[in-house]
Amino acid sequence: MTTDFYHHYRGRFSSALRWPQLDALWHTILQTPDKWYIYLLNHELPQTPAHAESLQQFIREIDVLLRKEHEHDYCGIVYADSFDHPSMVKIFDPHHLGSSCGSCGYTVYPRWLLSRLPPQPLEDDMPLPANRRRWWQSIFG
Repeated sequence: MTTDFYHHYRGRFSSALRWPQLDALWHTILQTPDKWYIYLLNHELPQTPAHAESLQQFIREIDVLLRKEHEHDYCGIVYADSFDHPSMVKIFDPHHLGSSCGSCGYTVYPRWLLSRLPPQPLEDDMPLPANRRRWWQSIFG
């Protein structure tokens, strides 16, 4: 049911504030790599969960991108519904964060989403930059 996805998406999430917390989250996800959907907003919805190898590659590549482009000694741009048993992870683009206090006047959506629920469309008014499209295509063709 589509409302389950939206309800869960709007639920409670916690930030991986420090890089070691993000490392632990990736490790937890990769312990059970089956049934994860990988969704790039403003791109076609995945119809099936990713294969374990695709999930591993995505996590490797997104981790490199985040650490390179989020030039801080903290993470704070990846949010999970649970760090012990995650079923949804929001990954924000380091170059599309808006205002940290939420007063930028528009909703900032994550650029990428990992979900055990089949994703439904999230309407982000910000166009997908060409560099992100090329990055995505380098992983998923």
